[in-house]
Amino acid sequence: MTGQQRLFGWLALFGSAICFYLATLIINWGQPYVRLDAAYYVQARFLLGFIFVLCTLIFEKKIPRSHDAHALIGRAITNTAAVLFFYKAVEVSTVASANILNMTYPLFVAILSWFFLRTQRDIPSIFIVAISTFGIWLILRPGLVISGRNDTWGLLSGISAGFSMIYLAKCRQRHDSSTILFYVFGLGMLFMAPFLWRSLFLPNATEIFFLVVCSIAGVVGQYLLTYGFLYVSAVEGSVISSSRILIAAFLGPFLASDPSLTLSGWVGALLIFAANIALAVHKPRPLLDNK
Repeated sequence: MTGQQRLFGWLALFGSAICFYLATLIINWGQPYVRLDAAYYVQARFLLGFIFVLCTLIFEKKIPRSHDAHALIGRAITNTAAVLFFYKAVEVSTVASANILNMTYPLFVAILSWFFLRTQRDIPSIFIVAISTFGIWLILRPGLVISGRNDTWGLLSGISAGFSMIYLAKCRQRHDSSTILFYVFGLGMLFMAPFLWRSLFLPNATEIFFLVVCSIAGVVGQYLLTYGFLYVSAVEGSVISSSRILIAAFLGPFLASDPSLTLSGWVGALLIFAANIALAVHKPRPLLDNK
């Protein structure tokens, strides 16, 4: 793996963080104008993503073959749960709180990697994740008070996303990005059907606008995330993606009317920045042998 490829992986993951945060902002901005719940946003995201990846496969004249059904299904299930819980957290809590709790997943990735990805047993990376996790705590505790059961959705999204990253690493061993996304979006739509069939309705023009714009941000973020992890390790990529915490901390008060962070919260933000820099300098073993 070249340094240029590794840099592309970092930039792609940072871009995905921006897109995912933008998607949550759009949900927040739309609440006064539309009657859409989280499930509708998730289904619209998967539908748009499936159409896009299907067109890509047709253009490339490629058939999405499954070589590891367990990994693909696991990735689809855990990704669907992570997105649904994440959007639900935005719906019932603050944008910043949802993003911060969702970004607890690097800790779960580091822990799960020891059991499922033996090549990723990198002690320095786990130490860096611990620093990042402490930064998350400093941001969350003094600056954003947990509001109760509403914030459980955000934490559940973080746990689900941790498992999803492990499955993504396994999928990468035998599938290309288009194949992974084909199954993630396609199966995701099927898994979301039970959450929608009792409350289906025809969206109006305003609701369609918010669904489409939010879906575009989510799909672009999904692509950047999937391609970015081709060039970085599971732990490394997870911590780079945690830059979304800083994005939420800086922009939340201006764009989503979120509460500002206290001094301790900003110390936590700087710790996460330091962890990202340290991880970029540190060079763990590559996740895959990219030939």
